[in-house]
Amino acid sequence: MSILVNKNSRIICQGITGKAGSFHTKAMLEYGANITAGVTPGKNGTFEHGVPVFDSVLEAKQETDANVSIIFVPAPFAKDAIIEAADAEIELIVCITEGIPTADMALVKKYLESHTFSNGKRSKLIGPNCPGIISPGKTKVGIMPSYIHNPGKVGIVSRSGTLTYEAVWQITNKGMGQSTCIGIGGDPIIGLTFTDILRMFEDDEETDLVVLIGEIGGNAEEDAAKFIKNSMKKPVVSFISGRTAPKGKRMGHAGAIISGNNGTAQDKINILKEANVTVVESPADIGDAVSNILN
Repeated sequence: MSILVNKNSRIICQGITGKAGSFHTKAMLEYGANITAGVTPGKNGTFEHGVPVFDSVLEAKQETDANVSIIFVPAPFAKDAIIEAADAEIELIVCITEGIPTADMALVKKYLESHTFSNGKRSKLIGPNCPGIISPGKTKVGIMPSYIHNPGKVGIVSRSGTLTYEAVWQITNKGMGQSTCIGIGGDPIIGLTFTDILRMFEDDEETDLVVLIGEIGGNAEEDAAKFIKNSMKKPVVSFISGRTAPKGKRMGHAGAIISGNNGTAQDKINILKEANVTVVESPADIGDAVSNILN
């Protein structure tokens, strides 16, 4: 079992004919992802890697009954692309695009929270500025290097793409594997949060342990710690990056900034430890920590 996506997910790629969209569509197809359509306005009737291209998400949805969309459109147009997918009642939207203005994402967040489908559901958004999601051995909706993943029982959720890959590689090299790996993105305003994903992993019968990779800035890790303490029975291993970051200076991600006395790495580490999370000092220790708990 996996969360959010599986081998039956029917995927649309918005921006499929662009350089990034075309490159990663090919990689996803090679992994076995069921990409049913692409969307590029003005390219209706063409094909990209054998995938039919449509002018709009609605047309693609009507022709292929897709339920997932991955977005590679440039930042100035990403807001409209996300909203277009939601209007077409796409259940899961994965936005890879980085550099989307925070004001645009504020509008997107508000729209997704208020826009309901004909059946009462809402679109779920992963990202933006993220590597996407992969269920090893089943499907990939993202840009992560697939060869490092191995099917298994460890769920991974992270704000950092690079640290996700490091955790995955260590776990794979320990002879274990991953149930689902999700990069939620490092921007100030994102879709699904740590808490949303942790809740899904807790309910997933094929996930035995969760790795949570956080960083300075915001309160997502603090909220996650509260959920873990009150609602999770499965063990959690965590690493928080940015211990040496100075206050008021953005470090890497747009959301990784300490404001006042809030959002420091030590604050996050302390509250996670209070929730009985195994917090490692270095990302190099993630694999060992997971192995010690599961083996």
